[in-house]
Amino acid sequence: MNDEQLSQEIRDANLTYLMLAQNVIRKDKAEALFRLGISEESADLIAMLSPAQILKIATSPMLLCRFRVDDDMVWSLLTNHTPSKVNNDATARLHASILMAGRFEQAL
Repeated sequence: MNDEQLSQEIRDANLTYLMLAQNVIRKDKAEALFRLGISEESADLIAMLSPAQILKIATSPMLLCRFRVDDDMVWSLLTNHTPSKVNNDATARLHASILMAGRFEQAL
């Protein structure tokens, strides 16, 4: 992958993320805060962006979204690579969601 291709993929990801974030925020702000892991101030700002502003911001060379999962336990639950007794995918994902929800509450 060359630098230009990487830059284009980052722009595409940024554009997709901003459009999704704006739609989720406008639909249900509280849910957006939880699902996106962003502050209320960021949500307000994203909700007010015009299409032109979204396009301009999306061209940033930095990826705007980030992985919220920075914990081996959550990654293991999401990928179902746990040596534990959890064999059910739905149960593992629920457990991961509960852990992430707790972290979201701590961040507020």
